[in-house]
Amino acid sequence: MHITGIYVALATLLVLILAARVSTGRGTAKVGIGDGGDHELLKRIRVHANALENLPLALLLLLMLELDQTRPLWLHIFGCVLIVGRILHAVGLSRTSKESMGRMLGMALTWGVMLVMALLLIWQWFAWSATAH
Repeated sequence: MHITGIYVALATLLVLILAARVSTGRGTAKVGIGDGGDHELLKRIRVHANALENLPLALLLLLMLELDQTRPLWLHIFGCVLIVGRILHAVGLSRTSKESMGRMLGMALTWGVMLVMALLLIWQWFAWSATAH
């Protein structure tokens, strides 16, 4: 079993919960497409969309690190930080569309772990290139 799989599963559960919140919001607001000018529905749509905008690349980075045989402890650290960041962001943005600690910390954790994973992959590629010749 691959380590990345557990984080893909957790991310999927989060996305499904956020999607269900959009669906129930649509039912309450009686809106089929868009937000119908309902601010609460708009927030739910953005929380869901933001997760979908960030999770695919982050999970792909995690998978590539796993395929490059990065130590399992690091993969779990990256995966946990990612999931915690996405949950904090979702909770923060769900509570208010203004700046909030959860929203800011969630994005910082998400973007920070993505940056670290991307730089680690680049470093691993250069390390591999130097020894492959």
